[in-house]
Amino acid sequence: MAQKIRDLAVKTGTYTDGQGQEKGRWMPVGALMKGDDGNEFLLLNRTFNPAGVPQTDGRESVIVSAFPVRDQQ
Repeated sequence: MAQKIRDLAVKTGTYTDGQGQEKGRWMPVGALMKGDDGNEFLLLNRTFNPAGVPQTDGRESVIVSAFPVRDQQ
């Protein structure tokens, strides 16, 4: 059975928390998985549309960040 090794997310903006610190707003888009054969693959949410990610600095690419898997509890 495949195992999730990273959560994938894109930054969609920022907000200011109650202490006045600027924080990133993230949207989960999928997972990095490891198959039984040891090969890694991406599992992307079917509804994720990279064209909808805000464009910054005139870039034509989208940065997808990988984070440690959060406890599902």
